[in-house]
Amino acid sequence: MADTNADPVVVIGLGRFGTSLALELVRRGTEVLAIDTRPKVTQALAGHITHIATADATDMEALRQLGVPDFYRAVVAIGSDIEASILTTSLLVELEIDDIWAKAVSNQHGRILSRIGAHHVVFPEHDMGERVAHLVSGRMLDYMQVDENFALAKTGPPKEYVGTPLGHSNLRRKHGITIVAVKSPGEEFTYATAETELSYGDVILVSGRTADVERFAELP
Repeated sequence: MADTNADPVVVIGLGRFGTSLALELVRRGTEVLAIDTRPKVTQALAGHITHIATADATDMEALRQLGVPDFYRAVVAIGSDIEASILTTSLLVELEIDDIWAKAVSNQHGRILSRIGAHHVVFPEHDMGERVAHLVSGRMLDYMQVDENFALAKTGPPKEYVGTPLGHSNLRRKHGITIVAVKSPGEEFTYATAETELSYGDVILVSGRTADVERFAELP
């Protein structure tokens, strides 16, 4: 599949982390295939997630039958069964999934996941499902929900605003957001001013209402 923000995502394991991740992805308009071995869990979430299946993700044939090899991104959200987590991740690597995210319950678990080929390892005590959903599905490099309806995101500048002083961009009026700081390649973050001009390759910190920040981060 092509690498676009609209790419569907496979979420394997529907504990608290996997469920919150899958539901947030769906809320953001991403198509999700969710897989869990427990029928009660999948039945409870049926109708809330785009596609849901009861299957054993440590079984290569089951993954193939569900069409998992056709997906660009996959998230292994299995935590309590470390053996299943590692085996599932290794099968996704074997299937040549381009972007594999895996949940780890310890530093050692995380190191193993990285060694076998997971591209991103997340620790649920630090990375809640909602936050990871923003990173998995969009252009954001990092994301933090500061309050119930206020967020801070790290992302790249939209093409429309490259080369224009921020004071002339009317960003707050057009998009309801504020660019707080800018980091050019090889440099540290500096506070943004009205004279600041964004360049391709910059990283920006954007603050504002959650929905406004999400929309701004998806601008090309």
